[in-house]
Amino acid sequence: MDAPAATPPGQVPAAPTFATVGPELFAAVRAAAPKRIVLQVPAGLVRDAHELAARLRTEVGTPVDVAARACFGACDPPSRDEAPRADLAVVLGHAPIPNALPARRTFFVEMRSDVGDPDAIARVVRDADLPRRLGLVASVQHLDLVPTLAVALERVGYTGVVGRGDRRLAYPAQALGCNYTGAEATRDAVDAFLFVGSGRFHPIGLALAVDRPVWSIDPFRGVLEAPIDRASIVRRRQLAVAAARDARRWGVLVSTFVGQMRMPSALALQERARSRGREAEILLADRIDGRDLEGRSFDAYVSTACPRIAIDDGPNYAKPLLTPPEFLMALGELPLEPYRFDTFH
Repeated sequence: MDAPAATPPGQVPAAPTFATVGPELFAAVRAAAPKRIVLQVPAGLVRDAHELAARLRTEVGTPVDVAARACFGACDPPSRDEAPRADLAVVLGHAPIPNALPARRTFFVEMRSDVGDPDAIARVVRDADLPRRLGLVASVQHLDLVPTLAVALERVGYTGVVGRGDRRLAYPAQALGCNYTGAEATRDAVDAFLFVGSGRFHPIGLALAVDRPVWSIDPFRGVLEAPIDRASIVRRRQLAVAAARDARRWGVLVSTFVGQMRMPSALALQERARSRGREAEILLADRIDGRDLEGRSFDAYVSTACPRIAIDDGPNYAKPLLTPPEFLMALGELPLEPYRFDTFH
């Protein structure tokens, strides 16, 4: 890969992507000639962070700082305040978000995996008698498996459908915790979805976004997980809405992370609350943390940051915490059904 081109003054830097940590990355970072680098890794890779920092120092000959804050995705790269001396960031494990690029030049190292036997996965799908038309969705690490899996599914009598999402998604079939528009684009052409990856985080978001049965398979283990019980999750969210219906004082949470900042939405929600005779105040933070809300006199909160904060962590908050669509449900401006996922665009 050629070294990244220089960015004209005043423009947001391009976000080159690297499949692996190795000579290609080191050569591109050297070509960028940074004075200082900040390295960010997700929680699951912190064990390797300091070894990689040492390699970058040796290969590039530039000081490297390691960002200690937990990293959730490409939406929350190191801020200027966190790493004021660094003029280049290396973010491990995530793909760039095309419409939310950091102001600082950032190299995204996606950590693609070649693990997984598409024919074996197709046989598992066939033996489990899943619906015949399957939408295929994957985490970034397993995107390379999707095209060969689609072919393998055809060989056993299935159709694997891949959708292209909106401007927030870098690749077809890609899943983000806040955006499943690639799947939404194929919803009417499939009977169910198959998520390729580990854990339940993305399958839950996918099920809420598309209202179709969602199975998941871990390509490392070749194990098909039970479908997501969407109805029970929606019921829990509706109970949270019901608990906030009588709230008079609302805190409107806004994240300052580059990929989570939605101040226009927050101001619009504040206005909607006030038009309904409620009080509403904007609360700013980088990472939304329930401990920072303790002792405040609000009755409920609506988060314009990552929608998964309310959905996954909301039960741990002392006061009801809703997504923007749920907030409008609580105000009576949207019905409880159909449930609307808070998609970032």
